[in-house]
Amino acid sequence: MDRTRPPRPLTLLLAGALAAGGLLALTPVTALAADAELARNGGFEAGLDGWTCTAGSGTVVSSPVHGGTKALQATPSGADNAKCSQTVTVKPNSSYEVSGWVRGSYVYLGASGTGTTDVSTWTASAPDWQRLTTRFTTGASTTSVTLYTHGWYGTPAYQADDLSLYGPGGDPVQLPAAPAGLSTGTATSSSVPLTWTAVAGATSYNVYVGNAKVLTTTTPSATVSGLAPNTPYTFQVTAVNSAGESPKSAPLTASTTSGGGGNPGTLPAHALVGYLHASFANGSGYTRMADVPDSWDVINLAFGEPTSVTSGDIRFSLCPATECPNVESAADFKAAIKAKQAAGKKVLISIGGQNGQVQLATTAARDAFVSSVSKIIDEYGLDGLDIDFEGHSLSLQTGDTDFRSPTTPVIVNLIQAVKTLKAKYGAGFVLTMAPETFFVQLGYQYYGSGPWGGQDPRAGAYLPVIHALRDDLTLLHVQDYNSGSIMGLDNQYHSMGGADFHIAMTDMLLTGFPVAGNTSRVFPALRPDQVAIGLPASTQAGNGHTSPTEVNKALNCLTKKTDCGSYQTHGTWPALRGLMTWSINWDRYNAWEFSRNFDAYKWN
Repeated sequence: MDRTRPPRPLTLLLAGALAAGGLLALTPVTALAADAELARNGGFEAGLDGWTCTAGSGTVVSSPVHGGTKALQATPSGADNAKCSQTVTVKPNSSYEVSGWVRGSYVYLGASGTGTTDVSTWTASAPDWQRLTTRFTTGASTTSVTLYTHGWYGTPAYQADDLSLYGPGGDPVQLPAAPAGLSTGTATSSSVPLTWTAVAGATSYNVYVGNAKVLTTTTPSATVSGLAPNTPYTFQVTAVNSAGESPKSAPLTASTTSGGGGNPGTLPAHALVGYLHASFANGSGYTRMADVPDSWDVINLAFGEPTSVTSGDIRFSLCPATECPNVESAADFKAAIKAKQAAGKKVLISIGGQNGQVQLATTAARDAFVSSVSKIIDEYGLDGLDIDFEGHSLSLQTGDTDFRSPTTPVIVNLIQAVKTLKAKYGAGFVLTMAPETFFVQLGYQYYGSGPWGGQDPRAGAYLPVIHALRDDLTLLHVQDYNSGSIMGLDNQYHSMGGADFHIAMTDMLLTGFPVAGNTSRVFPALRPDQVAIGLPASTQAGNGHTSPTEVNKALNCLTKKTDCGSYQTHGTWPALRGLMTWSINWDRYNAWEFSRNFDAYKWN
């Protein structure tokens, strides 16, 4: 996964040698208009006006600068090269010069869409300002090109200033017309699909909900997700090209359906979720179902495990008396479950865990999963299912690059299996998931084996499952523990143990994010009532224990916009569902510190 140095293919070396030796030949052409400076705001004195930077990587700084008072600074990530670009109108069959000043390592300057041969030039190291320049000729029908600069994956920030595209100016681009024909497809409880008539000359479209722009697309269709159930929304669309943004379309009002989300209305507004070690013992000791305090609103039975990794045949039984001397009888266990349910609690079977690897690689395994999980739910009278696939249960095959349409069998079969269970048990079926950050938030930087191969294929592998099941999902409580440092939406790395980590990781779920830095593949935000924060209950329960004071700071920031520290969230979510912990047993071992703190927290 080390991509801190760019490849140097023969064509790149040859191009560099030609440019250095002055042997670059251009086809003689006749300019059709007087030469002029065509780049808009090339000195960045007007901020980023006219420029678009991938994954929010660009900003304007006052030092260092080459000329004037401002310069561009862009920061690559492991999955994004910090490309900043603008589209410029040009003349066909004309010659142009691209130039600019850069600082940093592995900085590129170039032009694409020329209609002939796209060009770029770069420097491996520029500790101070260095001028880059290259030339190209437009094709017979070329009327616009893209001027760009970028760095390289995983390298430090670079600077660019006084970028120039010099040559004959093209005919002015006309502002596109407002889109017409805006209509809606079949809405769900959290999404509304939209279509409209394509606009001549448009290069992209912006979609608005009310006055807020929620997404950009290059096709005349989009699905707006992350909406609340049974709620009317007003949508409008604009068309965009290099001349700017059109007026908005006529407004269209459409409503989401009721239900969905695993019947979230059956949970309290703010819920506490905990795992109960029901099938095994460890240093925390065994806790009987009847002894679980009323603080816990969702109790996940840990764990249902497969007879083999690929069988799909899930089994669950109570901890053996030889391992757990105080274990209750099966009859008492079932009676205690019924008593919890009568008190309004939900009891689920959790599948997987650290040792329970589950790979539904075949349709036979998928069907065995549905059948065996149904037997467990029916035998114990449970309310639903928690998916706690860890380790190597989920990974993406090479070439499976779009979380919106997965092709990997273990992903597709899991989605189908859960949908079958949801259809069997109906709207009251509670579905929760407890992925690790590696499988969710890491997807902001990496997805699967990546465009070049070689990445860990598990990176972001939960995203297609969450996305496909978002209308059935009751709660997502990502494990904000046993995690490495993860990059947040501020493009900074965040580490476990304090409020900052939980704020940054939860903000990603409630805001949405481009997957692997691809702004055309944005994982949509989840509803706040679908999200809880996962934490260890004590220092013995897992790495990344967070003190009650820091837990409360995270809740304050996310629900009240106070105690946020250095990280600024993209919203305020008073409807955040609550907290999850590993585990009820460890909380009991720690004198119920975690649950007592949750009970005492003032949400309003």
